[in-house]
Amino acid sequence: MSASPTEDRVDRQVLTVAMVLIVGGMAVIFDTTIVSVALHTLASQLHTSVATIQWVSTGYLLALGVTIPLVGWAQARFGGKRLWMFALAVFFAGSIASSLAWSAPSLIAFRVIQGAGGGLMLPLMSTLVMQAAAGRSLGRTMSVVSLPAVLGPILGPVIGGVILNWLDWRWLFWVNVPFCVVGFLLAWRMLPADRILTHPRLDVTGFVLLSPGIVGILYGLSNASKAGGFTRGDVLAPMLIGLALLIAFVVHARRRGERALVDVRLFAHRAVASASALLFLSGSALYGAMLLLPLYFQDVRGADALTAGLLLVPQGIGTFLSRSLAGRLTDVLGAKWVSLIGFTIVGAATVPFALATAGTSEWLLLAALLVRGFGLGAVTIPLMTAAFVGLDRPDIPHASIITRIAQQVGGSFGVALLAVILDGALATVGAGASAFDQAFWWAVGFTGLAILLSLALPGRPTAPAGEPAVIAGAAAD
Repeated sequence: MSASPTEDRVDRQVLTVAMVLIVGGMAVIFDTTIVSVALHTLASQLHTSVATIQWVSTGYLLALGVTIPLVGWAQARFGGKRLWMFALAVFFAGSIASSLAWSAPSLIAFRVIQGAGGGLMLPLMSTLVMQAAAGRSLGRTMSVVSLPAVLGPILGPVIGGVILNWLDWRWLFWVNVPFCVVGFLLAWRMLPADRILTHPRLDVTGFVLLSPGIVGILYGLSNASKAGGFTRGDVLAPMLIGLALLIAFVVHARRRGERALVDVRLFAHRAVASASALLFLSGSALYGAMLLLPLYFQDVRGADALTAGLLLVPQGIGTFLSRSLAGRLTDVLGAKWVSLIGFTIVGAATVPFALATAGTSEWLLLAALLVRGFGLGAVTIPLMTAAFVGLDRPDIPHASIITRIAQQVGGSFGVALLAVILDGALATVGAGASAFDQAFWWAVGFTGLAILLSLALPGRPTAPAGEPAVIAGAAAD
């Protein structure tokens, strides 16, 4: 008889794998958000326009979109340990080169190298840990490995603000180096050796359809914050082309089956489909609100960039506090109930910002951020866990790619949509709290929709006797 979830403990070997991957993963997650607060400084230091320097972020994002779909094939072809070390080395090289950049074009090019490495690392991190866990204590395991993902968007802007306040901008990239070096050495010494049993061919047609499709959507969304919003030609054209390519990929992948670059048949698995949809919305809620919150504290409260970043620390503390509890509850209650409660907390804690005026107590808002962070941490664990429930080992890389794409596109969509809404509100009601209120109500709406979709997630996990599946527990409702 299988051990109950409450009796399961995270295996020491799984913890070792998770901690090794976290060290390297911290560099990728923090780098994304650290640089986001530095664009104006970089434009000034490199003597270029903000529109040009924006490609420091956009190029990185698009490089992620190119390499993420390759992870499943590359892991099967070269092995997870080798691929992780290679990706970490690429990211390390991009970081060193970025710190030595002499112009805006050179920095943009080196950021693309960073993004290529990061795009390999993000889904591979979840894949390696879930394969090591083999279906045991998935919630607790994910609460460990998700640490960079939940804290990066919160603490990254703070670290970036501190660096820009006291150090040269080049330290934005030097700060990655210790994580990369230590992470590479730990991976070399402590990750299990690869066992390569097959040498699959790359689905070239799938790659030509999927990667440009993702890039088109991400590029279109990155332009939506400019004047004209979603009606702009450089928004509509790439997004429509991207959607067409994605549809063509789905048709191609269904015909090719398990030999496709990404096995889209996994969407027939309810846990994968519902978790992906919710990761899209959680990405929108998290990254969209991370656009609004610093701007709110700066434009309405008069804080500078560093102070605005520091005011977000309570949200990071709340996220950190809920991780372990969310992991245990996911193993015991299932992803559905933890997600429902988490999204309800996030929505309720966002309401004070939607009702806030210029005179609203700052302590009240900081308390709301603490609670909101607690909810975000509670949401992240079950969603990142649910997608792997009931999957066999060969399916795990495909599920990792699908969920990472959903979260990446969801984050870009949330940022773009809330930027357009805020811009429209500023034009209608003028600067001040009222404009931000409208945008925050939309953020609340994201969470409201997520609450409804949470009902489709797996319920209490089960582990039927005799089941050989690696990820046990096709959940009972």
